[in-house]
Amino acid sequence: MRVQAFMFYGCAVFFLATDVVYWLWSGDWTGTTALALSVGLAGLIGFYIHFTVRRLERSNGGPLYEDDPEGEIADAAGELGFFSPHSWWPLFVALSATTVTLGVVFGWWLVILGVCAAIMTTIGMVFEYYRGHFSH
Repeated sequence: MRVQAFMFYGCAVFFLATDVVYWLWSGDWTGTTALALSVGLAGLIGFYIHFTVRRLERSNGGPLYEDDPEGEIADAAGELGFFSPHSWWPLFVALSATTVTLGVVFGWWLVILGVCAAIMTTIGMVFEYYRGHFSH
């Protein structure tokens, strides 16, 4: 994963060079600001990946499987986590986020309704496997 961190660092450097050239040639503050934000976001993602890899390498006792040049695909086999096979909650979370967005257009009362719906649907999605048939 260290390669991915350096890819994002490279994107940040590219966006920085593009930002400087764009500002010198156009003088447009809007595009310059957007490119500057792109520099920051690419650098932030690279920084996060870089230090997450360092923490994982310390807990693993060496380089990660994907960074090992002699590594095999089977070295990283195993359970990656639990992923819900079917869930309706993401649909309802998206609909409540849509309600919030439409509330900005049509009226603030709809924003309040959408935020309440977003809170309830997020709680429902988080605790989906803690009630009913799946309760412990």
